[in-house]
Order: sequence, then C-alpha cells, then structure tokens
Amino acid sequence: MRISTKLVAIIAMVVTALGVATYIAQQHLLQDQQVNIRISTTTSLYATGLLEYLAERFRAQYPNVRIEFIAVGTGAALKIAEQGNACAVFVHAPSLEKQYIDRGIITGGRIFAYDFFIVVGPTNDPADINRSQSVVEVFRKIYNAGESSKALFITRGDNSGTNVKELAIWNKTALNPKGRPWYRDCGCGMDQALVMANEIRGYTLSDTGTYLLFKRQGRLPNIDALYAKPEDPDLINIYSAYIVNSCSEAVRRYAEEFIEFVYDNQESLLESYGVDKYGAPLFYPARERMDELRSLWNKLAGG
Repeated sequence: MRISTKLVAIIAMVVTALGVATYIAQQHLLQDQQVNIRISTTTSLYATGLLEYLAERFRAQYPNVRIEFIAVGTGAALKIAEQGNACAVFVHAPSLEKQYIDRGIITGGRIFAYDFFIVVGPTNDPADINRSQSVVEVFRKIYNAGESSKALFITRGDNSGTNVKELAIWNKTALNPKGRPWYRDCGCGMDQALVMANEIRGYTLSDTGTYLLFKRQGRLPNIDALYAKPEDPDLINIYSAYIVNSCSEAVRRYAEEFIEFVYDNQESLLESYGVDKYGAPLFYPARERMDELRSLWNKLAGG
C-alpha cells in the first residue's frame, strides 16, 4: 500500500505540532514550579544590597524562582561550591577562581562588574599615606609606621578576595607584616574589619561599596578613605559569576539564566545603583572595559 506524499507531509506536521505543544506545556510547568537557587557570594556584593536588587529584577521575569545568597569571603564561597552546597558563585579573587576552574568545580565565568579597593585609616593619618603615589607605597608607609608604634593594621585573614589582594600588595613591597604586633588578624568579614579598624583607629584595605555603606550609616566616625585612586592598577576589583558543575540540571538552567540576566543587563542594572545615596555608582559595568579587565584577570589568575 502506497502512502501519498501529501499524507506523509500532514503526519509530519501533526507530529511537529504535538512536539511543540509538549515543549510549551513543559516550559509552563517548569515556570509554575518553585525553584530555589543557592548562590555563594563575596560579602561586598551582598552587604551593599546589590545582589538582592539584582534578584528582585530577575524575579520580575521568573516569579517562580527564589534565590538564596550565602555571603562569605571568596575563599569560603568557593569551598561551599566545592561541597555542592551552591549552584552558582559570585566572587572577586582571580587567583582563587582559577584554581577551582582548573579542578572542574566551576565553569562558564562571566566578568560582569568592577569597583576599586581603597585604604582606610584614622583621620589623623599617622602613617601619612594620603599623598602616596601608589598603594605599594601606602603599605610601605604603614609598615614603617607600625614598626615605630605609630600605626595599626587590620587584616581580614579569611582568604577572601580582599584578603588575597592585600597579601598580593604586601608581596610587592617585599615586606612581611605577619606576626608583627601592629598587624592584627581579625579572621572576619569586611564589615567587622571596618568596625574594628574604626574602634582601634587602624588602617585596613576595603572595597569601596562596603566602606561607603558603613560611613553613611555613621558607623565609622574615626576612619576615612585615605587612599582611593582608581587609576592605580593594583586597586581594580573584578567581579565574576560562575556556575557550579555539580548543580542539578533543573536548578542549573535558572542559575544560568540569572547570570546571563545580570551579564546582559549590567549597564542598566549597575550604572545607577547607589547613585541616589552616595552620589556615584557603587559598581561599574564590566562591558565598557572588558578587554582590559580580561587581561588583568588573566594576569592576576596566573600570579
């Protein structure tokens, strides 16, 4: 029995239509189901409220998605990913990130933002750092002032992105502050390090956003931003987002959607964030300097 070409075409069209209908139904079903995404993140992105702001915008498109942020230092955030307790990570320590990429823990990195590190310290500036030409010079001055019992320095000591940057700067000075009485290890997050620096009138390295947040809240009356030079290449702070390879497929899809949402809309999401409160953005979209940031990321990751 011969089947006409027309009949075959009709059958093919019906099968295709059924397939499309099934796919659409599956998508509606997925969007109706509650999805929980856990993201481990550096504290600076969370403390400033940026991540909740991004999640709120994302939920406008995906109301079935709930995003839970675990705010810790970058080192701890990557450990959480390794343990399979997060589906994505938002971090800012290229040298640590590279280790986890090479081990197959995280993948699909997207540089989406940057800001700057600053050195904060007592208003009377006993180490006289505010006229320094580089952050390396700043750290040398703090070391010398510490050795003369004129200054204290708070190190986070938590393997966070900020702590990794601080240690890299000390390495450039060829000086080793570890174990010196003026070099205080708090083993804490950025918020606690700033509060401690304020209490003992010491110096510390900070991200810009957390400092501005606490300063505006009146929690840091005894310290100021004494060295803040965006043109200093050692102070650029690069933020990247990754998928955790062990994440289940159902959740992974939405985690990838969230990262792409942030990456694709970085200008509109970041350029105005914080302007109303601080007079300037807390974070800057990476796209405008992507080639430069990628080159710097590779340099930091290899160093």
